[in-house]
Amino acid sequence: MPRYWLSFLCLFAASLACALAVTPLARKFAIRVGAVDYPNKRRVNKTPIPRMGGIAIFAGIVAAFVVQYIGTTYFGWPVVLVPSPRLTVNYWMLVLAFVIIFTTGMLDDKFTLTPRAKLLGQVLAATVAAMGGLVIGVIANPFAPGEFIELGWLTYPVTIIYLVAYVNIINLIDGLDGLAAGISCIASVTMFVLSIWAGRLDAAALACAIAGSTLGFLHYNFHPASIFMGDSGSLTLGFALGTISLLSVTRIAGLTTIIVPLVIAGIPIIDTFSAIVRRTRAHVSVGRADRGHIHHRLLAEGFDQKQAVLVVYAWTALLCAGALVMTQVTTIPRICIFLVLLVASGAFANHLHLFEPVLRHHKDPRTGDDELVGPDDPAFAEESEKARERREERREELLGIRTESKDRGEKHQ
Repeated sequence: MPRYWLSFLCLFAASLACALAVTPLARKFAIRVGAVDYPNKRRVNKTPIPRMGGIAIFAGIVAAFVVQYIGTTYFGWPVVLVPSPRLTVNYWMLVLAFVIIFTTGMLDDKFTLTPRAKLLGQVLAATVAAMGGLVIGVIANPFAPGEFIELGWLTYPVTIIYLVAYVNIINLIDGLDGLAAGISCIASVTMFVLSIWAGRLDAAALACAIAGSTLGFLHYNFHPASIFMGDSGSLTLGFALGTISLLSVTRIAGLTTIIVPLVIAGIPIIDTFSAIVRRTRAHVSVGRADRGHIHHRLLAEGFDQKQAVLVVYAWTALLCAGALVMTQVTTIPRICIFLVLLVASGAFANHLHLFEPVLRHHKDPRTGDDELVGPDDPAFAEESEKARERREERREELLGIRTESKDRGEKHQ
């Protein structure tokens, strides 16, 4: 067995063991500082659960790289922190970026930061990573083989937006016991394989660390969970997966190398996109929390927590398998696979009614106040019917305009 396979196994084992050992300590610490999720209308948990599991996940990542350092220094392991020939990465800047994103999550777990403050921490971490060289500066032109699109000054904004988006899609999917950790574990294993195929040992090492730490954390986080990862975990995992994807694609990114990480994170992306559509249709703030996410819909379909999580695991595994195949076939089959995955995922999302609003504005007839009502409120059905009637009226108006235009055209002839 090549030495780097042994090193990767050791990284995985170190992060797994560390997460298993640290999670109970993280649970005690969360209880001591009052970082606890209490049941409410939006949450699924029925009992108070501490939420600083991200400490164990972050500790697992640190443990993996301590083991890598020891192995490289004293046992002759291959050096993994070597960037692509086209990419100049300052790994200490990446370390700082991880510390910033983890600290942001920790502060949110303890103090519940405002959305603006939390976004500021995410942008700061992404900016530090980009300043450290983790950027996509050139994209291969898919319509002109051999030609490239220089992003120029857009390099940094595009990279920052990409990383912040990855952070938030993992954060938003964290709604059931073991859901975000399991998805991240499956995604990291897939990214590990892709990184090995691409010869990107730095990305593969980080993927190993994420796989081990999430699997160890799942021992305590799978239903019935004794601890949640909190934002300290979800923000760190999202940032780590985004980092792996950028380390893998190198400075010149082809269309496939950009799309594949998005396919791997397909479930969180669909969930986030549908939330935006759902809330826009209901004329409520995009940042307004609701119970219309994938896990809420699966529970409404009659699945229990374990079954719902396993369904999403299977869906994620299917997308990841498709992503792996996409990298090994020619252009036409690659497009076909992508379209099949897109259509199948869209059909399933539509079946779950992910794009249907679960909040409606309602004017209280007694007070005249505008309030938001959910499906449990009788006024929700009333407002939904009004919305349907308004859509029908608009459709008829559009059809009427088209009919009149057609009639005028026939008379003109």
